[in-house]
Amino acid sequence: MNDRLKHISFFKQLDDDELKQLGSISRIKHHTVGEILFYEGDVSNKLFILIEGILKAYKTDMKGNEIILHYLYPVAMVAEMANLNRAPFPATAKCESDVTVIEIDYLLFEENFLKNPTISFEIIKSLSQKVKYLENIITTHLTLDATSRVAKFLHDNENVYATMKHNKIATILNMTHETLSRTLRKLKTLGLISDDGKDFHIINKEGLYALFA
Repeated sequence: MNDRLKHISFFKQLDDDELKQLGSISRIKHHTVGEILFYEGDVSNKLFILIEGILKAYKTDMKGNEIILHYLYPVAMVAEMANLNRAPFPATAKCESDVTVIEIDYLLFEENFLKNPTISFEIIKSLSQKVKYLENIITTHLTLDATSRVAKFLHDNENVYATMKHNKIATILNMTHETLSRTLRKLKTLGLISDDGKDFHIINKEGLYALFA
């Protein structure tokens, strides 16, 4: 456990005794694709840190439809705002792949580590990244057309694109699978990307940027 913790950026400044103490209130858990990590409304008494795999955070509307809020990739704190506010989880977290998380007893973590300036700063950074992500979602969906949205996604998430199915990406971008496929063909014709179904890479990153900047 200590070896895992000391390689996580949030805890890189902790000494051996602090890592041992943190390890005593933590455990590693593995989850399979499709498994629910927690449901919207569950009590948030654990601090989750995603270290392997992809998590989807979503809410459910009155008709039972999923409203996707965020995809999380390693290494990331998960719903830490709920912990800080002593509030239930505001969304459901579902495993989009096999997932490994570190679960930390939050009350003991708060008591023993939250006053550490380095830890507090890392939590602030994590929260600010999520705010930036939400700002990007708002900007993307309100001001960009389909071509611009796809170009921005590829520009910002080149490595992620290769690991996700097109229907997932279409859902993230709030467009149909057909629109996504048509737009990808357009970007290939423009010579901005290369994608033969197996290998994908960006040929002209500046050209992609120009479509949404």
